[in-house]
Amino acid sequence: MNTKSDKEMDTYQTSYAAFPGMTMDEYSFLHHASAGLSQNQMTTFMAVYSSRRKNPTDILVATLFGFLGLAGVQRFMTNQILLGVLFLLSGGFLGIGTLIDAFSYKSIANDYNRHLAYDCYQIAKMNN
Repeated sequence: MNTKSDKEMDTYQTSYAAFPGMTMDEYSFLHHASAGLSQNQMTTFMAVYSSRRKNPTDILVATLFGFLGLAGVQRFMTNQILLGVLFLLSGGFLGIGTLIDAFSYKSIANDYNRHLAYDCYQIAKMNN
């Protein structure tokens, strides 16, 4: 028997799945971050999160710009301004930092999105 909350949960799970490049880790922390929100709060949470979320593929593409001489774009995208400036001035720490970021782009995106989910939760809780 499907209750109203089961239908809402299916809707939110479908909404989560609509994010391109979503990992199971991201799905897990989104599910936990949005637990206990009312329907209005969940709508606010999803709207804010979806507008600010970073796709891991976009982070990878931005990282690859570092090999073309524009290092640090991925760090600016994830609000790590100081690291972005350091990468830009040092050529991605002479290419080594850019290479490391190219292999760890999913964790860079997940870290940013995890902090974003917490911020979105706070925004949603303020929106009664």
